[in-house]
Amino acid sequence: MMKVCIFDLDGTLADTVESIAHAINRGLEYFGYGVRPVEEYKHYAGDGLDVALQRALDRAGDTSGRCLQEGIPLVRRWLAEEPMYHVRPYPGIPETLEKMKELSLSMAVLSNKPHREAVQVVEALFGKGYFDRIQGQEDGIPCKPDPTGARKICRELGAAPGSCLYIGDTDTDMLTGNRAGMYTVGVSWGFREVRELKESGARKIIHEPGGLLSLVEELSE
Repeated sequence: MMKVCIFDLDGTLADTVESIAHAINRGLEYFGYGVRPVEEYKHYAGDGLDVALQRALDRAGDTSGRCLQEGIPLVRRWLAEEPMYHVRPYPGIPETLEKMKELSLSMAVLSNKPHREAVQVVEALFGKGYFDRIQGQEDGIPCKPDPTGARKICRELGAAPGSCLYIGDTDTDMLTGNRAGMYTVGVSWGFREVRELKESGARKIIHEPGGLLSLVEELSE
C-alpha cells in the first residue's frame, strides 16, 4: 500500500521552463552570448540550475566553461528575483492533488531547484503547508539523482521507501526514485520524452494527472 507521493517540481507539478530560461539567458547576455530558445531549456534543466547554466553556456559557445563560476551566483540571484516568472501548474494538477489529499496520502516535493526558490514556487502555486515536505537543493542534500533527499523525506514522514511513489519527468527523477527503492512514475507532459523515462527505469508512465489516482488505487488493491 502506498503511503507517500514524492513529486518533482519543474516539469512535473509546474511548467517552469520560462523562468529557468529567463534567468540563464540573462547570464548568456551578460557574457556576450546570444540567448537560447526557451524550448531548449527542457533539455538543460533537471540536474540543478548550475548544470543547466553549464549546458546553456556550452551550447552558446563557451565550451571551456570559462564563464561558469562567475555566472553561477549571478544566475542564482536572477532566479531568486523572479522565481514565478511565467510559472503555472500543469492542467489537472491542482484537481488531482486535491483528490489525493482525500485518500490521506502524505505528499512531498523533491526538487533540484535551490531550496528557497523551490519553497517559494510551491507555496505560491498551492499554498503554505499544502505539502507535508518540500526539499530543494541546499548544503548537505546532494542533487538528484543522488537518493539522499528522497530517503530523508521518507524518514521524516515515517514511511518505508517501498511504500512511496516518486513522480517525475526526467531520467534524473527515475534514477532518483529507483536508487531510493521507490516506485517510479514518469509523466509525459513534462520536459522530456517517454523514451527517456522508459530507458531510465520508470515503472509506469502516465499521460495525464488523473492517471496518478488510478495508479494509486491499483497499487492499493
